[in-house]
Amino acid sequence: MAALAVVAAAGLLVDDRVLVGAPIWLKPFKFAVSFAVYGLTMAWMLSRLATPSRTARWAAHTVVVAGLAEMAIITGQTIRGRRSHFNTETPLDRGLFATMGVTIAVLWVATLVIAVLLFRARPGDRAATWAIRLGLLIALAGLLLGGLMVTPTPDQEAAGALRTALGAHSVGVPDGGPAMPLTGWNTTGGDLRIPHFVGMHALQALPLFLYGIEALAGRFIRLRDERVRLRLVLVAAGGAAALLALLTWQALRGQALIHPDGATLGALAALAAATAAGTYGALRRPARAVGNRTGHGTSAPPAATSGEIPRSPDAAQESPA
Repeated sequence: MAALAVVAAAGLLVDDRVLVGAPIWLKPFKFAVSFAVYGLTMAWMLSRLATPSRTARWAAHTVVVAGLAEMAIITGQTIRGRRSHFNTETPLDRGLFATMGVTIAVLWVATLVIAVLLFRARPGDRAATWAIRLGLLIALAGLLLGGLMVTPTPDQEAAGALRTALGAHSVGVPDGGPAMPLTGWNTTGGDLRIPHFVGMHALQALPLFLYGIEALAGRFIRLRDERVRLRLVLVAAGGAAALLALLTWQALRGQALIHPDGATLGALAALAAATAAGTYGALRRPARAVGNRTGHGTSAPPAATSGEIPRSPDAAQESPA
């Protein structure tokens, strides 16, 4: 995938063809980079299993084969100057698009198997374990959201265009309109690629978030407590899941990411407030610890009675003099 990303980057420089409003080699480039990061992350997670598993090995091989098949079709269609996604114009195009659907379904099931194995194991301390587990769950949800793109759009149903196209990235507007640089996300309507992207990359975001916390633990003593790190991971995972739901809701209403309405901004503000409150609660020192610092609620021995001088353990062996 890394090598293919280099090839696709070269294609962006030397091939000036445009397909659906974007440079024709942009899709292979983005998919190759995404698959490379996905593969590295899955390999890292599998390496944390204490005991090598035949099931894990076969699931990993399945992910590799499915990814290679997907990229072979995308790259082949790019060379032909044809759309790889949603293209049903010819029997070959329909067959390739259907095959891509099968490969992604197989990849999803293989990732689910790996997630189950990591839920049964403990690939680190509690914070690391749950960063991996919850990252996988959110990524599986993000992958599933890709299925929303292959449903016929109202325009396709009304025009009877299902023989040439089935599904779209955009909601409320046709694909290929004004788009954000690099990502290609639509700027005039909803775009289902956004929640799909955010969900999938929770796979990397949560473990990286934990690494950031651990890096700061050298400066902030509070972060050295495993329970605090675990609570922060849970807050981050909850925030990521809520953000995924918010972005999906926004896209399905045909609203561009960069043009949110009042309802979207209100939901985002509520999410930010809830995340901030959760972070404060995760970092807040327990009442018992506060009591220990003030001298209350401790298990220290009672103070000496009036007129009594505390003695050391060796005092009984010392001479009266």
